Amino acid sequence: MDTKIKPIQWNKSEGSLEEFKKRLEIREIIDAYDALLDELFQVRNPKYKFIPEHKEDCAAFKEEYLAGVSMEEHGEWFYFPYTKNVIHYLPDEVHQELRTARNKNLITKEEQEKFYNYTVAIAGLSVGSHPALAIATMGGAKKIKIADADEVSGPNLNRLRYDCSTLGKNKAHLVASHIFQLNPYGEVEIYDNGVTAENMDAFLSGADVVIEEVDFLPMKIMLREAARKKGIPLIMATDNGDGVIVDVERYDIDPALQLFNGAAGDISMETLKTMTPTDLPKLATQIAGPYMVVPRMQQSILEVGKTLYSWPQLGDAAILCGPVIAYLVKRLALRQKVNSGKFDVSLDAILDPDYHTEEAKAKREAEIKEVHKVIGFE
Repeated sequence: MDTKIKPIQWNKSEGSLEEFKKRLEIREIIDAYDALLDELFQVRNPKYKFIPEHKEDCAAFKEEYLAGVSMEEHGEWFYFPYTKNVIHYLPDEVHQELRTARNKNLITKEEQEKFYNYTVAIAGLSVGSHPALAIATMGGAKKIKIADADEVSGPNLNRLRYDCSTLGKNKAHLVASHIFQLNPYGEVEIYDNGVTAENMDAFLSGADVVIEEVDFLPMKIMLREAARKKGIPLIMATDNGDGVIVDVERYDIDPALQLFNGAAGDISMETLKTMTPTDLPKLATQIAGPYMVVPRMQQSILEVGKTLYSWPQLGDAAILCGPVIAYLVKRLALRQKVNSGKFDVSLDAILDPDYHTEEAKAKREAEIKEVHKVIGFE
């Protein structure tokens, strides 16, 4: 773990809190411990939700909880080198109890434990940053593996939850820093050189699910071949206009399942080597879903290298990938039914009142057919 990212915990046996702070370069000290105990009191005593006068009972709860230890020395203090913040946290189990209290009973205590102990590996942290943060926010994946070699750039700011102060910073470092401050007791394994053939085995080792959000087609195939070999389910979400196309590949259930659920035929690293550059647009169309990708998306791809320097992506769609994947990961962790397949999460289909009219359907089909004709896809 990069020591510039991993939080440093105050070790009470090595000196006082003041001595700990003096050794650090601190930007801000955040201590809301008293307020956290007020909230813990209400979580553990829900009857006081409708009893406004409970100061004495809350004070008695805090006195009993602290058991003679000063509030400053109770709990744990962590220093975050990446942000230079020092933050006062409740003890591990109590921290998890409080931060997931509002999940109940949409997620029960038993379900929360299963979700928390489910290990997630995420490759690609542009779109992939959203499921990483959504899963962590929901109290899932105590152990999470994240991989990306890229840095935040100007054009990323239309779909990542970062501002200009993060430009030039590694995406894996930013995601890890956010997760650690949310839960410093968690384990974040960082691959800031991305996933490679050399570290693939380590990246997938111990993972219960892999989330694939890389742009490089050979790596998409390599990740699937490795996941299939290890029997790990794989999820991919592709932003699609204002919606999302989700691929679920249950290699844990069907070890003979074709990559991409067979959308690209019997594709493999070996067959990819035999393809010519002119084959790749058709292959990408097959993988994405030739009749799911919205017309404007397909039309725009034809303009890449002409009037556009890259394919288009919208912030609402990239962010939507987060809850969609987090939902699927939670279902997998709870052993609820999740089928392999390609699924269209379309806001247009749900909210556009004219989307399902015959005229709108015919227009979309004609536009898509025209693009397929240009790229030679049938």
